[in-house]
Amino acid sequence: MVKVIASSLRKGNIVELDGRLYAVLKSENFHPGKGTPTTSVDMRRISDGVKVAERWRTTEMVEKATVDEREYDFLYEDGEGFHFMNPETYEQVAVSHDVVGDDKALLTDGMKCFLRTYEGVAISIELPQKVVVEIAETEPVVKGQTASSSYKPAVLTNGLRVLVPPHIGAGTRIVINTEDLSYQGREKD
Repeated sequence: MVKVIASSLRKGNIVELDGRLYAVLKSENFHPGKGTPTTSVDMRRISDGVKVAERWRTTEMVEKATVDEREYDFLYEDGEGFHFMNPETYEQVAVSHDVVGDDKALLTDGMKCFLRTYEGVAISIELPQKVVVEIAETEPVVKGQTASSSYKPAVLTNGLRVLVPPHIGAGTRIVINTEDLSYQGREKD
């Protein structure tokens, strides 16, 4: 176990609290004008999947578990879960639906992901920071509309909804940030 300050916790980190391991789902730092800055963390208990919310002062020390983190290639999904392969050893790992969660919509065949395992069991997944997706439907492009600060909703081919600039039409391949599903730009050929 390694002690780290609470403000350094990120999605996918594993922390130990009261002798149990938790996977960090979301971490936000709050800096109010007055008072002590805090870090609010949503976590999932690894042993039984129970979700827990915790708040620490940003400078408080938290026990971070040492886990094995390696790059894996996503293969396919079936009734057992999501199957990944270690590209060096060709060893395959099945990851449960609980661990993958909402990220399943962004998984594509052959995608390189970082899997964190603890004692041989996958406990969290980290997708690449940016992925390329195609827009299935959106409002029509308006002639003369420049890239202003107004965004319009778009539905991607994987079913997710994102906001895109007004000049982007259906069929366009775009780059999105996997953490907050924000539009980053068009795909560069």
